[in-house]
Amino acid sequence: MAFELPPLPYSVNALAGAGMCQETLELHHGKHHMAYVTALNGFVEKNADLQGKSLDEIVAFSNGKADLAGVFNNAGQHWNHIIFWNNMSPTGGGIPGKLEAKLIEDFGSVAAFKDAMKTAATTQFGSGWAWLVLDASGKLKAAKTPNGSNPLATGEGKVLLGIDVWEHSYYLDFRNRRPDYVTNWLDKLANYEYAASQL
Repeated sequence: MAFELPPLPYSVNALAGAGMCQETLELHHGKHHMAYVTALNGFVEKNADLQGKSLDEIVAFSNGKADLAGVFNNAGQHWNHIIFWNNMSPTGGGIPGKLEAKLIEDFGSVAAFKDAMKTAATTQFGSGWAWLVLDASGKLKAAKTPNGSNPLATGEGKVLLGIDVWEHSYYLDFRNRRPDYVTNWLDKLANYEYAASQL
């Protein structure tokens, strides 16, 4: 069965007031994410080893294999973006009490958590992602991965939030100001209700 582009959980103009314009969403979801899905389906069609596998299984199977780099990149980006769309909300930015308490416990404060995420996002050279993960010891931490990689591949933990720091995520709204995009994302776009539901 072919992989499909999931619908956005909000309208294409729903995030405009929070700093992500309709054109960004239309290009990012309808063009970039769609291209990853189309390419992944092409790889699966031609490779019997991939057929019948779930997305998680394909990411794990292709990870670290040079001959499957294209598969990994497109499967990883499909996986990453499914999370990314759910990680944003038109009413984002508010942190539920349960998650806030855990952030304070593990980072020292909400401000320290945001600083750790900003550091991960802004020090990821080139394209990639910043993540809030729950590691194997049950502690929250900030992580980063290049290109289409993710914590599923690296084994860093369960993802609660993922910030896309590829330029197509922010260039129309913030030009080359990645730090401003990340700050805005954490303060106004982040769906902390979703993150809390993953705890």
